[in-house]
Amino acid sequence: MNENDEQITNYGDFFQQKSKYERGNLPGHRLDWGNKPKTYKTYKNPLRQISLPQPEFPDDIDFWKVITERKSTRSFNQDPLTIKQLGLLLFGMSGITRKTSRMEFRTTPSAGGLYPIEIYPAINNVEDLEKGLYHYNIKDHELELLKQGDQREKVANACLNQAMAYYSAINFIWTAMIPRSKWKYLQRCYRYIYLDCGHIGQNFYLVAEALGLGACTIGAIYDQELNSVLGINGKEETAIYVGVVGRKTS
Repeated sequence: MNENDEQITNYGDFFQQKSKYERGNLPGHRLDWGNKPKTYKTYKNPLRQISLPQPEFPDDIDFWKVITERKSTRSFNQDPLTIKQLGLLLFGMSGITRKTSRMEFRTTPSAGGLYPIEIYPAINNVEDLEKGLYHYNIKDHELELLKQGDQREKVANACLNQAMAYYSAINFIWTAMIPRSKWKYLQRCYRYIYLDCGHIGQNFYLVAEALGLGACTIGAIYDQELNSVLGINGKEETAIYVGVVGRKTS
């Protein structure tokens, strides 16, 4: 096997080695502030825009109990979630918590404060909210309806036909806006993108547990099938992770 074939076969090993920082050999790179990618993605002409309730947090939740009882749940009953619960899940994953003159901070950390992760809820069973594919407008804390109708079969099929993605009340599809992170971190950006999405996934689990809901994350996906559902090209923006949530069966 020649070196090129080995790089193709062992692409993960190759990336891990090539993206390491070495003392005295850091990449020379000046930030081009005039071409910094936008921090927020919004859709100009969504089918609908739905404002979410402002987050109101119960004051009787035991934080350490949430931490210790968090677990993956792969089966759900078919009682609907509320739009308030949806709003708390979204805010907990990526809501804006404080602002300075230079930056708006969120509920999860992000390398360089670049926040490359976007969230697309596929709504299957939420009270007073039609089924469809939505985008979370983080800056305005609202939903943008992109596609009407039940998307669960397409999403579940793209998650290697896992039943939990079909029977969940919501499927959260997390995507990465690659240029948003690459602007600063070049090829090493992929390391940080996956870390950023992991932070969001953990908050997703914790908020779900705090609300008494079941949740699970899915990393096994047919990338291009999910990209097709979302209408993205898989290069500048690509699906990388899915979270399913619903009411626990018992």
